[in-house]
Amino acid sequence: MIPASALALTRLLQLASPALPVGAYSYSQGMEAAIEARLVTDAASAQRWIEDVLDLTLGGMDAPVFLRLAAAWEKDDAALARRWNELLLASRESAELRAETVQMGYSLARLLTELGEAHPFDGWEEISFTAAYAWWAARSGIGKEAALTAYLWSWAENQVMAAMKSVPLGQSAGQRVLLALGPIVAACAAHAATLGDDDLGNLAPGLAMLSAQHETQYSRLFRS
Repeated sequence: MIPASALALTRLLQLASPALPVGAYSYSQGMEAAIEARLVTDAASAQRWIEDVLDLTLGGMDAPVFLRLAAAWEKDDAALARRWNELLLASRESAELRAETVQMGYSLARLLTELGEAHPFDGWEEISFTAAYAWWAARSGIGKEAALTAYLWSWAENQVMAAMKSVPLGQSAGQRVLLALGPIVAACAAHAATLGDDDLGNLAPGLAMLSAQHETQYSRLFRS
């Protein structure tokens, strides 16, 4: 028999895999606009950009809300999960960033249906990727902290892949950036667990403006 912990680990690796068909590869979450503005020009500036976005947006909003969503799903409290899902959607500061999480959430919910998972999202008007990810993690018996770390790592890996395509960066440079981001991702996940409801926030005006500008950027590879 396969130990429950080992099975949960395989589910976690599946969730964190770039092969998860949710379209993450098609988004840069504002980085492409930062590259166009010459704010990101090399590996060092790409790493700095990723660290700042991780600290100012995911660390103060997505990560702690993820933990609350996971806790709600562990208790089968769909009403509470809806509340946190709506807050997360309302926190998005541009149409692109909002559309991104909704599209990825819809894609993950559709995948769950195709895999035969009886998920609770039928009837939801909009599903954030965070809510769908947290539900599958809870359903798979993955602990909140491990699931959050994987969620943040997937985000960071996608950011590095976007930088490799559009700065561009070489593969070794990309791996060096990921190596440096490892402890930062872990620290972000740990810090999120200390935040109360009144501490939530994702103030990043520079990202919001660049994301809005990206909507009309003349030439681009990514949808955000």
